[in-house]
Amino acid sequence: METCFFCKGKLKEDYSNYMADLNGHFIIIKNVPCHKCSQCGEVSFGGTTVAKIEEIISKLNVTLTEVAIVDFVA
Repeated sequence: METCFFCKGKLKEDYSNYMADLNGHFIIIKNVPCHKCSQCGEVSFGGTTVAKIEEIISKLNVTLTEVAIVDFVA
């Protein structure tokens, strides 16, 4: 099992929300797979997940309104 970079607690597979501010436009991506520390709650994302987040943000950038809330689909 992996350990947390900050507190050395145990990481568990979980889901989280990802929020980004893109030039004053807010994007919230729900249900993003992550590793969450059971001790301090720190969240980290794997490389594949980060690539998918970037793809979602890139697609939303074209039609972005002030606030966009989307669901992460693996």
